[in-house]
Amino acid sequence: MTMAICTSTAVEPLTLESASRHIYDTALTDSAIGVVGLEIETHVVDLTMVRERPPWATLRQGLDAAAAQLSSSAVTVEPGGQVELSGVPARDVAAAVAAMRYDEQRLRLVLAEHGLGLAHVGADPLRASRRINPGPRYRAMERHFICTGRAEAGATMMCSTAALQLNLQAGPPAGWARRVALAHQLGPTLSAIAANSRWLTGRDTGWASARQRAWSGLDPRTSGAVAASGDPAQDWVRYALDAPVLFATTADGDTMAVAKAVPFSAWVSGRVRLADRRPTLDDLRTHLSALFPPVRLRGYLELRYLDVSAPRWWPAIAAVAATLLDDPVAAAAAAEATEPTAGLWTAAARAGLADPALAASARRCLAIALERAPAPLRTAVMDLAELVESGRSPGDLASERIAEIGVESYLGEVSHA
Repeated sequence: MTMAICTSTAVEPLTLESASRHIYDTALTDSAIGVVGLEIETHVVDLTMVRERPPWATLRQGLDAAAAQLSSSAVTVEPGGQVELSGVPARDVAAAVAAMRYDEQRLRLVLAEHGLGLAHVGADPLRASRRINPGPRYRAMERHFICTGRAEAGATMMCSTAALQLNLQAGPPAGWARRVALAHQLGPTLSAIAANSRWLTGRDTGWASARQRAWSGLDPRTSGAVAASGDPAQDWVRYALDAPVLFATTADGDTMAVAKAVPFSAWVSGRVRLADRRPTLDDLRTHLSALFPPVRLRGYLELRYLDVSAPRWWPAIAAVAATLLDDPVAAAAAAEATEPTAGLWTAAARAGLADPALAASARRCLAIALERAPAPLRTAVMDLAELVESGRSPGDLASERIAEIGVESYLGEVSHA
């Protein structure tokens, strides 16, 4: 399907046709495969009061001091005070990991001077899900989830989760359908390996990834996987138009929560009016930024299904994911290895590597990645492969440590690391 470039300005009202054109044209970009971007979310902990989230002013003071000392990463703050480091695209996954490791360590050292530590775990294992970021976007999202009956899942997702995100090039158009399909197919296996959030708000949830469980509790039109038809850009158009709008900007510039599930298609077609107007290109761009499928299309591929892990493990997980998608030999082998587990999203979140099929595909994928991973990361991948071969994941090690010393001591221990 071919569409012309959308010519609407950012403030002109959109039509259904112009919105569809923009979504389609920006979904995937013709590019060479190889460049990798990394984003890491991590929980910030008050080292003197582990049970309490740090005050917003203290957090901002520490982050402002750290920002000038990072090599390249941008720093943003999630609703619950989690910090996100967004690295600039690097020539390959090894370079991306090296840059992120440097910035992660700089951030940790500067925050320690302000009495703050970093906890690399997929869900906050101790503290209640409470928003501390006063930003209007997050206030409106919180209100939307309350009004639409998804308050608990929304609060958990916003305030208590942390991810490792890979941004990978779309590649040449002829391979888009196959590449996007593989990114989805690898999801259950990779998320089972990365599952690192069994504990949440002081209790054992019984799920390997409480983070993934929280995403599944949201509206699937916003956080579910994108249905595949063979044209991933057109699939993304349908997904984005069907997804509910979380918030809108009023004429006075205020951010207004949408108190019911209103698909963007209903707003842009005029069936429903939000903020007493039709949407603009700016509104569409904001809407696209508030969609959370496991694989999001932004001209490139965002892999959003990985829990963050301890600094010992996340570089290997990033290397495995990038290698299995970007190396053609590894990609072909991984496609075969993960075919039996392609749809096991719930099993991956609930059981992780305790699921026999996922454990088998994980061992096979790590063996493939170990042969093809960049040399600077091969030792890290070998370490991870040996752990998975033993039947355990980084999340299992975290759970074992919590069983030994308790959840509060664990959070303090990893925050001081």
